[in-house]
Amino acid sequence: MNRLALVLGITLLAAPAAKADLTHKIVSSVSLQVGGAVTTAERIGSSFSISGSNVDTTDGTTVNTISAGTITSGIYAPGTIAATQDTPGEAFSFSQSYTQGDAVPSSAVTTGDSANFGSIISTSGGTAGSLAGTINADHTMSVTAGGANTLAIGQMTSELTIK
Repeated sequence: MNRLALVLGITLLAAPAAKADLTHKIVSSVSLQVGGAVTTAERIGSSFSISGSNVDTTDGTTVNTISAGTITSGIYAPGTIAATQDTPGEAFSFSQSYTQGDAVPSSAVTTGDSANFGSIISTSGGTAGSLAGTINADHTMSVTAGGANTLAIGQMTSELTIK
């Protein structure tokens, strides 16, 4: 038995040494965010369209004339358009459409207000409430949800490199 231990000891001493680099990295993070209030307003422009076949159109003052209309505060008003059938009893078509646009504001809106436009998207400001995040020494973490318009993210990465 002693001989076996002696041979084993000499063999282990004579074996070449193993060389290896070992790196272990742990990174933990918690991100907490409370969103601010945001309002986006888009002014809608006026549009007018008229079409027809086998009809005469008039603005009431001149036959076969379509009103140029008027523009007030950036809003187009096409005027009243009448159509008469070219040949009574025959097929005809007539259509018109009008979308009233938003008036051009005379001054900038006050901070916190929004313009009275046709397309408005508004998001209220966030409320932290109970929003919280903690990281412990052993890299365990806890994230607590907050109020409206908040974001909480917890992340832990572990990297092991052997060369």
